[in-house]
Amino acid sequence: MHAEVLSLADRFADHLSQLRGYSANTVKSYHSDVLDLAGFLDGKVEKFTELDLGLLREWLWQVSQRDAANSTLARKSAAIRSFTAWCQIEGILQADPGQRLKSPKAARHLPKVVSKDSLSGIFDQLRTLADSGEPVAIRNRFIFEMLYATGVRVSELCGLDVLSIDMDRNIIRVIGKGSKERVVPFGLPAKDALKGYLAVRDRFNPAPMERALLLNGKGKRLGVRSVYQLVAELLADTPTGAAGPHTLRHTAATHLLDGGADLRAVQELLGHASLGTTQIYTHVSVERLREGYKNAHPAARSRPVQR
Repeated sequence: MHAEVLSLADRFADHLSQLRGYSANTVKSYHSDVLDLAGFLDGKVEKFTELDLGLLREWLWQVSQRDAANSTLARKSAAIRSFTAWCQIEGILQADPGQRLKSPKAARHLPKVVSKDSLSGIFDQLRTLADSGEPVAIRNRFIFEMLYATGVRVSELCGLDVLSIDMDRNIIRVIGKGSKERVVPFGLPAKDALKGYLAVRDRFNPAPMERALLLNGKGKRLGVRSVYQLVAELLADTPTGAAGPHTLRHTAATHLLDGGADLRAVQELLGHASLGTTQIYTHVSVERLREGYKNAHPAARSRPVQR
């Protein structure tokens, strides 16, 4: 039976990747979750068609004992609901036992946001290093500038090709989740950093047909992990602390809303499928407003009692 589910897991992964356009990371996670379920079922049922809601709930309970994080339980249950629904569509299961499988909602924390003062210091530091003419320093300045200017995901930035850029209109075309393309504008500081990087890109010795915009020391497409390490090191000495590129995405969205940007415009910019996902940044802005009020307005603090 385990071999049967293993085969189904591989077919399911192909379906998610080729027909649904899921990202490689999501496909890998969902595939792993199905294999986790297969291991649990081995020895409990003789045929996969015996799978029912009770077994799924028992499996999820065991998962909760290994990893109590709500976010993990939420992802695993979502993966299995998607898997059993696919099995029904494919005629493998007559009914969908995962349809009523519930899991705790993942806790939503307010995202970290880097202050404008901290960003200003980092930009000054990167500009000084880039002025040395060293290609890696010039590339790193461009990376940080573009992440903040556009709010794109790090995978979207690393996936850019040279032809993804429209210098005349200050826009980039990125491929986001679900293989959806969107157009994202960028400002003058990022354009200046981009021009500087394009002037030295050939010094990374790319192959003649290399399309990637961002290159590593071997002239190949720069990986996500390298960008993560760069951003974490730059943010390490700020009040935010070491954080990855997604923090710059949070920061860009929050600063846009602080500046009066329309929520739906920010949704389009970030490539969120749901407006509810973007609304988390309105809570960040409100919290910042409340904190500023408490620190600045005389009426925010209790007055001393006159005797």
